[in-house]
Amino acid sequence: MLKKFGLLVIAVFSMPMLPALAAGGSIHKAKSAIVIDGVANESSWQNANWRALDQHIVGEIPTTNDFSGRFKLLWDETQLYILTEITDDILFDQHANPLTNYWDDDCLEIFIDEDASGGNHQFNFNAFAYHVALDNQAVDIGEMADGENNNFILLNKHLDSYWRRSDKPPYNIIWEVALRIYDDSYKHPNVENIQPVKLREGKTLGFMLAYCDNDKSSTRESFIGSTKITPVNGDKNLGYITADVFEKIKLIK
Repeated sequence: MLKKFGLLVIAVFSMPMLPALAAGGSIHKAKSAIVIDGVANESSWQNANWRALDQHIVGEIPTTNDFSGRFKLLWDETQLYILTEITDDILFDQHANPLTNYWDDDCLEIFIDEDASGGNHQFNFNAFAYHVALDNQAVDIGEMADGENNNFILLNKHLDSYWRRSDKPPYNIIWEVALRIYDDSYKHPNVENIQPVKLREGKTLGFMLAYCDNDKSSTRESFIGSTKITPVNGDKNLGYITADVFEKIKLIK
């Protein structure tokens, strides 16, 4: 195993076989338009079920005032909608450059596998791991060329993100995201003839949600997700490497 840029880089051939993606339930279709404004007052949100964001991945296990979270999901033909309600006592964005150590700032991380096929996606687009920062910019690792040390890329056109918070800490944050879903034919930079897939009833996605929490340290203190991950060699931080740790979620009416 090899540490690079705060990330654990594992060669594809060294990754032990992981179990098939776990069943993650279903997502209802939005009955009306969803506005990404951090308000979440649409009736479709009121009827969607809350899901827990409570599975430890990296670092400390936070107290409820330090961090707690839950989320809801909806879909329509063009987008997956994510509503996250977060409690966080300190909001921290230490890197002005969105491509610098983005995992060590407070951010929402959205993992998506368009066909729920699982498999390695660390340096390809078999799946995506969108790190959505407090400035609403989205970053993932792109394809690697020979001699490159990293290839962090902005994917802001893939999603719309907006959040609002309460006035005083611990902050209550309502964070809404509309995510366009791309399959493994995606190339970067995205050319005009590569379009997001159309979502439909019965389709199954691989999905996981997580939150990086940093209370003014040099590195993140906690990384909490929606899916229980079985450690590999003691490490649970596998979502950015393999979609095998995502859950399967089915789109229903």
